[in-house]
Amino acid sequence: MCYTIPALVENIKNKSATISYFGERKTAVCELTNIACGDYVYAQGGYIIEKLPPDEAKKILITWEDLFFQLQELDATRAALGSADISSDDILQGILERARQGVIPSQSEAVKLLNLESVASRGLVRKTANYLRQQYHKNSCCVHGILEISNYCVRNCAYCGICASSNVTRYRMSFTEIINAAGEAIDKFGFKSLVLQSGQECGYTIRELAEIVAAIKARFPVLIFVSFGEVGVEGLRQLYQAGARGLLLRFETSNAVLYEKLHPGYNLDSRLEHLKAAYAMGYLIATGGLVGLPGQTEEDLVNDILLTSSLHAEMFSFGPFLPHPASCLAKYPKPLEQDVLGVLALARLMCAEKTKILITTAYETLSSLAREHGLMAGGNSIMINVTPLKYRALYNIYPHRAHENETVALQIRQALAELKALGRGPTDLGS
Repeated sequence: MCYTIPALVENIKNKSATISYFGERKTAVCELTNIACGDYVYAQGGYIIEKLPPDEAKKILITWEDLFFQLQELDATRAALGSADISSDDILQGILERARQGVIPSQSEAVKLLNLESVASRGLVRKTANYLRQQYHKNSCCVHGILEISNYCVRNCAYCGICASSNVTRYRMSFTEIINAAGEAIDKFGFKSLVLQSGQECGYTIRELAEIVAAIKARFPVLIFVSFGEVGVEGLRQLYQAGARGLLLRFETSNAVLYEKLHPGYNLDSRLEHLKAAYAMGYLIATGGLVGLPGQTEEDLVNDILLTSSLHAEMFSFGPFLPHPASCLAKYPKPLEQDVLGVLALARLMCAEKTKILITTAYETLSSLAREHGLMAGGNSIMINVTPLKYRALYNIYPHRAHENETVALQIRQALAELKALGRGPTDLGS
């Protein structure tokens, strides 16, 4: 899944191609050597990943055409703002009107939006965020698979259930298991984008991780994100050379003092330098923060959004603080769902045009309605867990994770039903 719609290559120069489907035109990076004008391709995250036979592509396009425009119409209707969508708070109304015109809220305005007490006011912010999402991104929703290959980790993050000092049962998938699981996700279930995730220093060397990435890329057409913690600049280079094109690495908080409390022995500067080095190499960046951390302020959350934007993030990943009950932060409460939604909506208002905003598994664990609520608050990306069931519960960063015991097939059926009900299409050609 992403059941990406085939696109026609209209123009190609060097490694830049113009591709189109149903009147939509995008620019995509083409690293494949067998692509020419007139070819049909699949693209993910702004990268062409596969060439399709013309007959197959045209058949898929015929199947999609009516549904594509039906979904777009439904999404546009649901995202529209009406005459009743006006706040009696003149200051709030002014902020939202300017946001609709492309004016980014100031930091003080952003703090105000996070501090709203009225249910109606918070709802209007979310509705404005969804309106902006539809204006800039239409009904596109990217759907990634995530494969958790190991729960080994050398760090002792203060909230995490797989930290080095935890007594969780450890696992490390074998090379063959990883390739088979990736192949099933891509070939059987149609995923075009896959995140490989583990703890830091997860029991594989960088060379072994690069060999895993290279083996998947050699066998299957897919965009690969890596999420192995801080692997160092040379590690990033080796993984990129092997075929990885995305990095999922959250900085978690822009507050350096708070970061060091969460990550004993580590500092925020190191994490940020890692993200900056990855971007300079050409990685797509997926990053963000945690909502509801002990000691966190609304100013911190606004700074988290600003920092995410400054890191050139392709995808914003903001999820709730969910401390593991065996961790040293277990006594602290989880955030309210409205707090998570407030951050997602604010992220859309502050970074409307280019950003994909992920509905995280942590948020889905906090609320059974996370996908619907998050997608209607400006979100446009979801993940499906393709880790083999015998390992999935062992990736116990927090207990009772959403989809922990669900098959991939069931998750896909649920996701497609949710997306269809909202008028969203699982289509991602990148920005």
